[in-house]
Amino acid sequence: MSAAAVERLDEPSRLGTGDPRGGWTRPEGCGGSGAGLTEPIPISVKTRDPISEFGVLAQLRFRPEVVIAGADVRPAVLVAILDSTDEDALRWLKALHADGGLPIVLIIGRVDPSALVCLVESGVCGVLNRVDATGERLARAIQLAARGNGDLPPELVRHLLDHVGQLSRNLLAPRGLSFAGLTGRERDVLQLIAEGLSTREVAIRLAYSERTIKNVIQDLTLRLNVRNRTQAVAYAVRNGWI
Repeated sequence: MSAAAVERLDEPSRLGTGDPRGGWTRPEGCGGSGAGLTEPIPISVKTRDPISEFGVLAQLRFRPEVVIAGADVRPAVLVAILDSTDEDALRWLKALHADGGLPIVLIIGRVDPSALVCLVESGVCGVLNRVDATGERLARAIQLAARGNGDLPPELVRHLLDHVGQLSRNLLAPRGLSFAGLTGRERDVLQLIAEGLSTREVAIRLAYSERTIKNVIQDLTLRLNVRNRTQAVAYAVRNGWI
């Protein structure tokens, strides 16, 4: 055997070692502070099925983008594993999110589209079907969640958009409201104030009495918890309402 071959055999293994449920050693050169590499995202895997947990950890074992958070490290993202979105499962998810307020990437066998809004309320920002949860795909969903972005299958996105549209048409629009939290009249008033018009000029432009415009402004300042119309405009601009 050549000297070069002996030297290669003596090199430390580049494969991670240890129990994939927490405590493996990351392969040399994966993640960390190496040149051109970003720090891996610390995660925690939560499930009521230890076999599923083992499988997911094995998928992520050699992904440089993520690392299992140790006992003294706060995870940035939770990876949750469920079979379905029944009532008990949703309660479990809500408890996970309430415990630390962390974003959740959900791996699931079957998702009921009607439960999608409940999933979002439970902190879920990424959903992967079990059959699609490869290490690469899961790592990408974790990265998106860590940046505050969502990752949903196209069919769930379509369902969510349909739900939002129905909510707007059937619940908000009949009451003169929108998802911006403003009525159409309130938005018009703030827009004109932002353009520099006085209360009287706004009233003339919108064909309302000056008293009505003053009442609109007063209601807005109370509801938005601001001091005056200038702050109300600033609040609306910051939130993208006008």
